[in-house]
Amino acid sequence: MIDPRRLRILRAVADHRTVTAAAAALYLTPSAVSQQLAALEQETGHTLLTRSGRGVRLTAAGDILLAHANAVLAQLERAEAELAAYAGGAAGEVRVVAFATGIAEVLAPAIARLADGHPDIRVRVRDAEGDESLPLVLDGEADVALAVEYRGAPREDDRRLARVPLYAEPFDAVLHASHPLGQSPTVSLAELADSDWIGPYPGNPCHDVMLLACELAGFEPRLVHSSDDFRAVVALAGAGAGVALVPRSALRGMELKDTVVRPVAGPAATRRVFAAVRRGAERHPLISPVLGALAEAATGLTTD
Repeated sequence: MIDPRRLRILRAVADHRTVTAAAAALYLTPSAVSQQLAALEQETGHTLLTRSGRGVRLTAAGDILLAHANAVLAQLERAEAELAAYAGGAAGEVRVVAFATGIAEVLAPAIARLADGHPDIRVRVRDAEGDESLPLVLDGEADVALAVEYRGAPREDDRRLARVPLYAEPFDAVLHASHPLGQSPTVSLAELADSDWIGPYPGNPCHDVMLLACELAGFEPRLVHSSDDFRAVVALAGAGAGVALVPRSALRGMELKDTVVRPVAGPAATRRVFAAVRRGAERHPLISPVLGALAEAATGLTTD
């Protein structure tokens, strides 16, 4: 009989690519993870991992078992959800990770809604960039992620996660008030090819959006200044340090001193925002109201 706890470890190793990283995510020692994986190989009678450079990768047998592990772990999440519903336990804590703008625009209003309709549900918030939030959910460190699409993100049909689409919003060009394009109703990114650029650090999903938008416009941006804080990005644009692309919701209520904001002409860079939970947990009596409140709070935000 295969121990489902070892299936969680197998999935963590597949996600993190090294035993050390998987152990850190699961709050185990690397030796404990190695022992559990060795026991899992004995249970199945197959070699499940092989070394690949400094890390590890699944063998063909490991890939087969991982597909079943995702289905088994999702079913266990459903079992926990049904048992919680049977017990009538709509009281407890839900851990939500979200990026800063998502907290301000969606999560905070959702918490206010929950306080009225589900006062016994407590939400604990953790600020994390979009590319950090999904691994936290998969590793069990969070229950719900407010995330964005990015290169390398789990696909929509990923069997480990259940998604709730929330909204999509364009990125606007932010320029110094004296910029020659500041009087134009829209800005073509190709006209900014020779400019210095301000943007998030590599790894931030918005960095990927900026690169892709400029790539489609036929150039690679000369990124001179980096910050993951859009207030800092806008301040630098206002100081004449360069140009930037900023999600529209991040500009709401922001002081735009010495800057102009213009829509992007042509196909616009877009940030797609969704909520995600481990598959099977979407029906949990604590998590389902949180997902509903997030969807209600996102109603009216910019969408395609």
